[in-house]
Amino acid sequence: MSAFASHDSATKQSAGDAITAEEIAETGGKASEAVAQYALRLGDDALMLSQRLGWWISRAPELEEDIALGNIALDLIGHARFLLTYAGSAWGKTEDELAYFRNEEEFRSVRLVEQENGDFGQTIARQLLFSFYQYELYSALQSSTDQTLAAIADKALKEVEYHQDHAAQWMLRLGLGTQESKRRIQEGLYYMWPYLDELFADEPLHDELEGIAVRPSSLRERTMDRVTALLAEAELDVPSVAQARLSAAPRDGSYSEYRGYILAEMQWLARQHPGATW
Repeated sequence: MSAFASHDSATKQSAGDAITAEEIAETGGKASEAVAQYALRLGDDALMLSQRLGWWISRAPELEEDIALGNIALDLIGHARFLLTYAGSAWGKTEDELAYFRNEEEFRSVRLVEQENGDFGQTIARQLLFSFYQYELYSALQSSTDQTLAAIADKALKEVEYHQDHAAQWMLRLGLGTQESKRRIQEGLYYMWPYLDELFADEPLHDELEGIAVRPSSLRERTMDRVTALLAEAELDVPSVAQARLSAAPRDGSYSEYRGYILAEMQWLARQHPGATW
């Protein structure tokens, strides 16, 4: 019988001995307040981007891309489940309570993942920047002294390896393709580039979690070296644009104008029927 013939969520399926969200919940382990806040940040990034990518199903330029972007979105939902489950252990909340019953200002996602899909080139530009950052993040987080975070990173990294390869192949295909494809991917890069600084902004929380969390600023050089090398290979320009203004405290709940629309679409059913089971 197929693994998907049961009523289990597809995101519950896991290869080998990899961690699952259910195992995190069942162990009874409780994250500290600081660790929960850190996990919440990473989980919110994954959740927001998964919602953005899900829009492309049935709208992508090729049938295979409908599936590819849908699979990436599903991977990210899986990451969000792990991280929100672990964060919720500190406050007695489930992953669903954190996903569906927080308001806009309570989310801690970066603005990059909230940006409009735009055309396909704009979406791929966002995927390039975020997947390359996320690869370096999870690579470093594997060494966390928090065993749950390290296990989540180990599971997620295997999937992010595909995400960044998918983005890189499309960057080359569009950059080295037609004049029109080159124009569109270059414009996508210019649109997304101002939101890079926020990805690499340190917080006092990272000082508190030395050895547990990954300091974002430590990821910048490696991430950007790899991004700029790929752009050179694709014969694309590195955008020279001003960075979007950061709030005084990074990830303080400030958000883009798009977050409310994303949440309205994602949360309305759960809020209409709170506590419903299927």
